[in-house]
Amino acid sequence: MTGIIVASFKDLPDGGATRVDVGGRRLSVIRIDQSVYVIGDRCTHADVSLSEGEVDVDTCHIECWKHGSSFSLVTGEPDAFPATRPVPVYEAHVLNGDVVVTLPEPTEDGANV
Repeated sequence: MTGIIVASFKDLPDGGATRVDVGGRRLSVIRIDQSVYVIGDRCTHADVSLSEGEVDVDTCHIECWKHGSSFSLVTGEPDAFPATRPVPVYEAHVLNGDVVVTLPEPTEDGANV
């Protein structure tokens, strides 16, 4: 596993999501107060960017703007149809003002997990 800087914490909108492309992955970086979450940016129902959706700061969910599926920022699990599969969740923390995300190494066949 590799830690990669994906953003400056101070540049992230509080209560909002920012799309970042890194390591062959499309990520959504979400800031809520002093916490940061990183999930896969593709809705599992349709190939739509979750970063364009609305963040619910009270429940730590993000809603897909296209069809209304909502995903937990903690587990990646959907809690509203039409999505039924979770999005990937990545370990992230703030270090010296930067958001560092831990990405798994690509598999032997070159696929990103």
